[in-house]
Amino acid sequence: MKRKAGEAFVGTAVEFAGAISRRGCAGKAKPLPATAPLEREEAYWTNAPGASLAGVDEAGRGPLAGPVVAGAVTMSPERARALHDGELAGLNDSKKLTEAERERFFEVLTHDSSVGWAVGVATAKEIDFYNILRATHIAMRRALEALPGGLPSFAFVDGLPVKGIPIPHEAIVKGDSRSFLIAAASILAKVTRDRYLLKMETRFPGYGFAVHKGYPTAAHLEALRKLGPCEEHRRTFGPVSAVLNPPML
Repeated sequence: MKRKAGEAFVGTAVEFAGAISRRGCAGKAKPLPATAPLEREEAYWTNAPGASLAGVDEAGRGPLAGPVVAGAVTMSPERARALHDGELAGLNDSKKLTEAERERFFEVLTHDSSVGWAVGVATAKEIDFYNILRATHIAMRRALEALPGGLPSFAFVDGLPVKGIPIPHEAIVKGDSRSFLIAAASILAKVTRDRYLLKMETRFPGYGFAVHKGYPTAAHLEALRKLGPCEEHRRTFGPVSAVLNPPML
């Protein structure tokens, strides 16, 4: 049955409920990067006093397997300033941080009652059905719609403008290193997705999901050729499609 854009596949929420479990983390100590700045947020709050602002980012557009996940974060100006200079000092683009640092920031964000947060998910099947760009936008919309307290007044979104977001927003290229709230959202998206891929390792042994997180490494491509795709592989992505539809000799 054909689905409308944005309509969830049955089981998505249930599948992801188990992904948010505490996992061990690894990573060598290193100096934290400079904390992502608050200047854009401060300018917005100055111009729109009392309005709520969210940061939105995604993780998982490039892998051959697994979902794309979006995170959304909102907090008051006062709490943002306190966290920026306190427990979240060093928060930046999740790719610049170690796994241990990401896990620590994730725990701070998700256990602070003054922080509103949510994740939105688009499954591998949805990615194949809609394409990765539309699926990413769907995940972002779902994250915003799931925020406690309802939709915020405005959002800063990493990357390019997003179709289908139900509120005004500003797209910021490399926003996860240029906006504190987007950096926070990038942590939610990355850690949630990584934890889910660790679960996939147990469900589908042999692919190495715990190591490469679905990205097209040499080891992943070799396992794909040897084992064939599992149900979490994105069948419209070139290397997976090539295994399913080998060229005629």
